[in-house]
Amino acid sequence: MNLRGNDMDTKNQDKYRGMMLDGRYELVELIGSGGMAVVYKAMCHRLNRYVAVKIMRPELAKNEKFRRRFQTESQAIAKLSHPNIVGVYDVSRTDHVEYIVMELVDGITLKQYLQDHGPLDAVQAVDFSLQIARALAHAHGKGIVHRDIKPQNILVVNDGVIKVADFGIANLQSEVPDVENEAIGSVHYISPEQARGLPVDGRSDIYSLGIVMYEMLSGKLPFDGDDDRTVALKHLSAVPTPLREIAPSVPEALEKIVMKAMEASLDNRYQTADALAADLEALQKSLTGSLDRIEGNVAPLSTAGELGREDYIRRRRRAHRVSMLSGFFGVMAAILIIAVFLWNYFLSDIFVVNQRVAIPNFVGSNYETIINSKEFKGKYNFDLIYEIDPNVERGIIIGQSPDAGKSYMLTSDGIHVTLTVSTGVMLTEIPNLLNYDYREATSELEKLGFVVDKTFADSDDVAANCVMQISPSPGEKLPAGATVYLTISQGAKTETVIMPYLVGKDYATAEAELAAARLTLVSVSYVYNNTIPVDYVVSQTVEAGTEIPAYSKIYLQISLGPETTPTPSPSPVPTQDPNAE
Repeated sequence: MNLRGNDMDTKNQDKYRGMMLDGRYELVELIGSGGMAVVYKAMCHRLNRYVAVKIMRPELAKNEKFRRRFQTESQAIAKLSHPNIVGVYDVSRTDHVEYIVMELVDGITLKQYLQDHGPLDAVQAVDFSLQIARALAHAHGKGIVHRDIKPQNILVVNDGVIKVADFGIANLQSEVPDVENEAIGSVHYISPEQARGLPVDGRSDIYSLGIVMYEMLSGKLPFDGDDDRTVALKHLSAVPTPLREIAPSVPEALEKIVMKAMEASLDNRYQTADALAADLEALQKSLTGSLDRIEGNVAPLSTAGELGREDYIRRRRRAHRVSMLSGFFGVMAAILIIAVFLWNYFLSDIFVVNQRVAIPNFVGSNYETIINSKEFKGKYNFDLIYEIDPNVERGIIIGQSPDAGKSYMLTSDGIHVTLTVSTGVMLTEIPNLLNYDYREATSELEKLGFVVDKTFADSDDVAANCVMQISPSPGEKLPAGATVYLTISQGAKTETVIMPYLVGKDYATAEAELAAARLTLVSVSYVYNNTIPVDYVVSQTVEAGTEIPAYSKIYLQISLGPETTPTPSPSPVPTQDPNAE
């Protein structure tokens, strides 16, 4: 990593030099800084080796929520164990310093490598891309998305091994103020869904890797502009220039892989990093397993003139001699071919004694050092199995088969050796989640690898559904898989009463009984009823005998008595006309 900022900034960042963290990590030299953290080369005195220590900036460490997420993300990344991923060894806090301990990689960024070497040939670009794809496949299999694949986050080690760095850290940058300068360049590699602010999955990393591959092969970025907004919009709508128009030497099959990885549509893109790696691996075999064919220029036949008799006889005699020599050499070549065949398949084992080698002792060594060693390449084929061992640091070989010292015949296929590698057990600090909603607290603890056991209890002081007690206590450290017990508040204990039977009682009595039972009469309504007298209760909203909270609201219906039917008025008797006959 490169240092940034002026001399005064560098002095401020270098204030940790010489500090000893946890009595184990001595900070030796400032080797990098960014918007979130500063990075030191440090000596681990317990294992007597150099490591990289990333220290969170003090202004961010004061933010409890960010600090907790920093630890959560770092713990998740620490579960990754792959030769092409920068390893995380430890996560801790001491003297108000939040830090993570990582593998110290002796190399340069891919960005620097491209600046030094220019565009890469197809063989080297495929080799680098395949290593990155395998790293992404491993991380995606653990549910971790990088979100910021770019040449600045990819390291090239001296032996050509690729290491992907800063897994998961990009997920925290959205919460960090004033990190815009740290993210410069990322916009050239973000996926369309990132540009839209949508949730992302592993396919977003595949798109970003496609951009990196395009840049490795052509020396150019597919999308550029005057500002970040312009570049982001191009990711959404623009079509990149076909790779072979810029770099005609790129094989057509490789161009198809790159353009498919860069598909703006999620459905048209590679769906998994494993699928991308499979295509790259197949192409790598075809590139390294075949020879280039060079076609010579063929001169046209001459038809000028015909041969005379003497020239004809002279050439015929010469052709006869050539024919005899060709036949002789043809026979000799056939004999030689048969001899080589017999030697390789039947006679070599009779006359040649194969070399026998003693299996070295690999136990106690770091597995990455062994499998990447030039001394062992071609001689041994390593198979890895992983085993939890709390007493041995992760990545250290704790067993091997065959055992050290055994003698084996060295063949062209190599000797198969199985290495058992320790995953270690990292002690994780229990975060302070008191008064957090229990669902959020459960999610945070499970991300750290803990098993959560929940019980509910009454509390007058803690709001309902919030954590009121954690056991073991916050700040204690436990191994992954340990159980953390949460006691969750269900609010203050509610006093209950029994609803009395009020139907058929007069209004005054009902009102008195409700008051005695500590229930609240909210309102009454009046209805006609043919059987219940006036001012007596017809119905109640809660059935009698029901256990309900004290002071619950009750509604009653009061009788108006039977509905009266009005008596019809008698019809008037018509008066008789005296004049009528």
